[in-house]
Amino acid sequence: MKDLPDEQDQDGDGDFSDMLSEMRILLPGAQMLSAFLIILPFNEGFGKIVHAEKLLFLATFFLSLTSLVLLSAPAIQHRLMRPLRDRERFKRIATRQIVAGAFSLAVALTLGTDLVISEVFGPVVGIVMAAIMAGLILCVWWLMPAWLKRHDRV
Repeated sequence: MKDLPDEQDQDGDGDFSDMLSEMRILLPGAQMLSAFLIILPFNEGFGKIVHAEKLLFLATFFLSLTSLVLLSAPAIQHRLMRPLRDRERFKRIATRQIVAGAFSLAVALTLGTDLVISEVFGPVVGIVMAAIMAGLILCVWWLMPAWLKRHDRV
């Protein structure tokens, strides 16, 4: 299997700086979604939602927390493993954790879209909007970078 992403580390710690910047962008989104989901069950109307919506909440909450764990893991691991003996291996593993965390966040955002929109406009509109959100995330986060990488002329 090919490592994700296929980067040449020409400036030593350039990948580390990139990883830190990427985590700084992804983590607040995962934190905000998780915070919203943490307070949701304590709202008065939450007890009135049907069992299927509670399962949707459970999946969304679990994936949101999973994204937090995976996105923060490289920073914690780096701190605990210092000094690093095999920087390249660490970068490969950290990259996989960030991608897995982004995937978890993408699914949580999609399910969260369904959860919120379904409550306001009904299940059909919720599913349609969640599908649109999934398509947007798929295109912008996953397909566009693959297309740009394949068509890179540098």
